Order: sequence, then structure tokens, then C-alpha cells
Amino acid sequence: MQLTVWTYEGPPHVGAMRIATAMEGVHYVLHAPQGDTYADLLFTMIERRGKRPPVTYTTFQARDLGKDTAALFQTAVREAIDRFAPQALLVGASCTAELIQDDPAGLASALRLPIPVIALELPSYQRKENWGAAETFYQLVRALCPPAKAEAEPRRDGPHTPSANILGPTALGFRHRDDVVEITRLLGTLGIAVNVVAPLGATPADLARIPDADFNISLYPEIADTACRWLERTHGQKTVRTVPIGHGATRDFIAEVAALAGVDPTAALDTSRLPWWSRSVDSTYLTGKRVFIFGDATHAVAAARVARDEFGFEVVGLGCYNREFAREIRAAAQLYGLEPLITDDYLEVEDAIAKLQPELVLGTQMERHIAKRLRIPCAVISAPVHVQDFPARYSPQMGFEGANVLFDTWVHPLVMGLEEHLLTMFRDDFEFSDHAGASHLGHGAAPIPPREPQEAAPTPSANGGGEATAGVAPAPLHPLAEGAELSPAHIPAEAEKDQEGWSAEAERELLKIPFFVRGKARRNTERYATEHGIAAITLDTLYDAKAHYAR
Repeated sequence: MQLTVWTYEGPPHVGAMRIATAMEGVHYVLHAPQGDTYADLLFTMIERRGKRPPVTYTTFQARDLGKDTAALFQTAVREAIDRFAPQALLVGASCTAELIQDDPAGLASALRLPIPVIALELPSYQRKENWGAAETFYQLVRALCPPAKAEAEPRRDGPHTPSANILGPTALGFRHRDDVVEITRLLGTLGIAVNVVAPLGATPADLARIPDADFNISLYPEIADTACRWLERTHGQKTVRTVPIGHGATRDFIAEVAALAGVDPTAALDTSRLPWWSRSVDSTYLTGKRVFIFGDATHAVAAARVARDEFGFEVVGLGCYNREFAREIRAAAQLYGLEPLITDDYLEVEDAIAKLQPELVLGTQMERHIAKRLRIPCAVISAPVHVQDFPARYSPQMGFEGANVLFDTWVHPLVMGLEEHLLTMFRDDFEFSDHAGASHLGHGAAPIPPREPQEAAPTPSANGGGEATAGVAPAPLHPLAEGAELSPAHIPAEAEKDQEGWSAEAERELLKIPFFVRGKARRNTERYATEHGIAAITLDTLYDAKAHYAR
């Protein structure tokens, strides 16, 4: 473990909590010290659920460590059963409680409870959130599914309606709720019934019905793959593993599902607006844009395919934070001639983005912050996400409607960034400057008066007074300190002297180039300067490089 400001995944017990919260009739008793209840915020504040997760904490304190914490755990279990009356109980320990080794499994077993009890052994110091969610779902399926029959039962006479299970959607998942709606609609178009959706919205009784379906759909492999492999071995159920993110992948998904179900795929081969845009003239000014992709492996691999094949972007970086799927990300990176970035250290991701200088970043909430700091457009494609990525509206990532959502969310940062660049470029124009009145108020609007220099702020004196310190002026605020866009006017005249690197005059000229080609112009100029032995890049160097590469 390492101390960090940001983390892509929480400890594995948070993954278990995501499964318990997604389901109905399941309760999770977590042996944890006071302070480990922070995970509630993820569901109530970030996901904006109307009720807190079904989790009971023992919340032992430091003074309890000298007493019998095992008895404290058993008391919490009894009270949870009496209060919530769950159909199945999960028991486990948080990363801190794991150190005192109280054995929640044995303690719960000694109580001889009248409901199924699934004990979770989640190694907090070796594994993380997605693994914890996958292991919890697998243990639930294994415990609650009936034993496999020795021989398959003969089908009833008459037409058979094929059915499938949709496995993998959880609480706190990136657009899982809407993805399930979209995929259910697709299956209905094909005449395929949905037997069980799990864990999202499922009860323990629903999990027992999973073997009744003809096949399974592993919608989110990070969560469902372990359970699907067990169902394949134990119950002989085949698995659809194509993830339907993007227009092309959705068509592949439909073909795979139709083949397993023995139905005609034609009825579901819909078209989204994305293929129209890919063929349109409007797409040409974004073709070839360099994109960096990072997230969980499933969404990152899918996004890379969509970016290259459907948007015409150039994938210059690809990576994931969940090491359990490193093999998949390496195989995908090989298709694009890239070295994959597999890390859970956001600083390594930031260094890679800064080095590559892409025109667009597709990532998580962390990459959104990184891209903002580096002034690069960004769209979120994967968890971890913030509250704005749990919209109240219908906004799937999967299926044909999901392709429409990708069309909007990936193109808009580039288009709106161009508009912002134009406003910045003309900031010193009389009509668009900060001192001009708002254009939508008409010609009668009063202009915004320029701000007067502020006097020195009062400084509290030793005796508590508020007198200003004599002769001390407030330090000038750097134009980037509050996120202001750097414009040519912000570069002071006295900095115009040529020196090693870029001159101030060349930097100002570079800022006039639209942001989505500015990185390329900078790289080309620096390469030209290196090849010609030029130490200080001037305005002439910039134009010479432009002429050189335009030939």
C-alpha cells in the first residue's frame, strides 16, 4: 500500500458493499472500527441513492480492543437479523479489522442462523474494490444456486422462448442502470427473454434461478467473469463476452447473442446517429485527433475501438488501473502499436498525458482533473466517477443509444473547446474584451468597468487590530492561479528576451493556434529546432518549422 491523494479503487470490502447495495434482501455485517463507515457517502452522496446501503458496522473503538470484540461482532449480527430480516447475510471484515483476526465466518457460523450466511475472505492488503465485488458476487451465486442436475431435463413440447441472464451491473457502477435498460430492449427486439438481472435489483431467490436461462451475458467482466466461468463449468451455460459499447461492438454483440439463441439478428440491427456522423463532412475536422484512453479495462478497450474505427481518432495512449485484466489491455494495446500503461498511480498517468500531449483524454474522474490542469479536453468513460456522472436522465454507454451518447460526450469537448479558444484569441478585441458589455444584452448594456488596483489587505496586528501593514502591497495574482486562460496579453513585455527554449514572442504566437493542433505545432517546432541545432526558439523558428513540415 502507499499513501496517496487519489485512488482508482477502494479496498475489497467496498466492492462487497456495492454488491449488497445493488441487491434486495441481502444484508452485510462488516467488522470495522469507528471511522470505516465512510463508504456510505459513496452511495448517498455520489450515486444519490434514496436510502443508505444495507450494511451494519460493528464500529468498535480503541477501548474495545481490550475486551471481547468477537462478542461485539456476534451481537451486531443478531441485531441486524432482528431489525432487517434479510433473506441472506454477508459477513466480513474491513482492512483495519482484518488485523485483529476475529474470524467473522466462524463467529457467524456459531450462531446457527436460519438464513444462508456467506462469509467473505477478502484480503484487503493484496486486492482491491473490483476484485472484491467479483468475489462477493461469485460467492453469492455459488452459495445460492442449486446443485447442477446430472442430466438436462427434456424441453417442454411447443415453441421455446430463449432466455438470458444479464450479469455484472452493480451499485455505484458507471451508467449500469441505463445500460441494463438498453440491453434489455435489444434482447426484447430479438425475442429473447431476460431471466435474471444480477446483482442489480436481484434477490437471493433470483440468484437461485440463474441456471434456468439458456446462456449468460457478461455485461461487466470485472464483476461477472468469475461467476460466469463457474456457471459454465457447473451448469454448462455459455457466456456472451462481447461488450456492446459503440456501434460496431453492438452489432457484434447482437450477432453473438442471436447465434446462441438461434434467432434472426436482423430485427435488432438498428442504426444510431454515430455512423452518419462518421461519414459526414462535419467529422473531417476531428479526424486524426490524438486521444489518450485510461480507465477500467473493459471500458478502456471498448473506447479504443470506438475512437479509432468510428471517430477516426488516433489512439496514442491506452491503459487501465485494474491489474487483474492486464492481459486484455496488453492485447488491445498491441493492435494500436502501443505500450500499455497498467498502473493504479495517478501520477504516472499524469506524466504519460503530459508527455504525449493528446488532443482529447478519455478517462475517469481523475483524468478529468489531470486534463483540466493540462488544458486538454476530456470526457469520462469509466469509474471512478463523480456525482455529475450519475445523471437523472437516461444516458447509457451500451447499445445503439449508448453510441449516440458517446457521439455527444466525446465530440462536445472538442467543439466547445474550439469556441473557447476563439473567445480567448479575440479577448483583446474591443467587442469581445472583458471590459465590453455582455453581447446578449444589446447595445444599451453598460460596459463592465475595469477593476481598480486593490489596496493592501488589512493584516491582523499582534494586539488583534485590523491595521494594514505599512508599505506592503498585495502580491500580484498569476493569471493561471484561478484557472484563467492564458492569452498573449498575459505575457509581460520584459520577458521577451530570447533564452534557452521558447521566447515569449514565439509562445504568444503559439497560443493563437487552436488548442487541438497546438500540441502538434509545438512538437514539430521543437523537433525542427533540435534537428537544426537551434537552442532558442523564436518567432522565425516557429514559421520556418511550419513551412518545413508543410512541404
